[in-house]
Amino acid sequence: MRVTVRLFAAYREKVGVSHVDLELEEGATLQDAWYALVERFPGLNTFHHRVVGSVNAEYASLDTPLQEGDEVAFIPPVAGGAQDYFAIVTEPIDEATLRASVSDPGAGAVLVFIGTTRNQTRGRRVEHLEYEAYEPLALRQMEQIAKEIRERWPDVKGIAIVHRVGRLEIGEASIGIAVSSPHRATAFAACRYAIDRAKESLPIWKKEVWEGGEEWIEEGPAVLA
Repeated sequence: MRVTVRLFAAYREKVGVSHVDLELEEGATLQDAWYALVERFPGLNTFHHRVVGSVNAEYASLDTPLQEGDEVAFIPPVAGGAQDYFAIVTEPIDEATLRASVSDPGAGAVLVFIGTTRNQTRGRRVEHLEYEAYEPLALRQMEQIAKEIRERWPDVKGIAIVHRVGRLEIGEASIGIAVSSPHRATAFAACRYAIDRAKESLPIWKKEVWEGGEEWIEEGPAVLA
């Protein structure tokens, strides 16, 4: 079946057009349409954590089934302050994007943490690392971490958590976290909480590769550099 997808603002700029026709299988859902759109236009993947959609000009959940001829729209975040940002990426983590995603006029502090890969661990010289993630669960867990942060520090403005997967060379960033808040004490505390909870709970695994061997590292549910 064919549906038409309308695109606005940042989505339109990423794709380069204001509407796209998609061919989908019968029974496809709004979420299936988003995945098909991202497969066709990979640049949209940076918005994966915050997808809001509509069908025939009415907001709809992502499990809404689509029909032949439906008009679908995916709604970018609206103006008015910081937007939480969660992503699993294969390209280098962009520190400027992290910072911009939590920018807010009410923030007196923006704290950015970058975790990098190191060349020594347990007495071995590491040549490179490989990360693998269960992406849907990892993104949901990032959202859960943000929820916990706001329960503890309600004045937090924006939260960003990004983890890179694939092969990483020594010195490259494996995880980036940004927090904005009115005061620095909150930003420091919330950022520390985010990295500790990410280490405990994200379904992301690390393989260390050294001369003559390699090993998946087991140090809890997930391991970060």
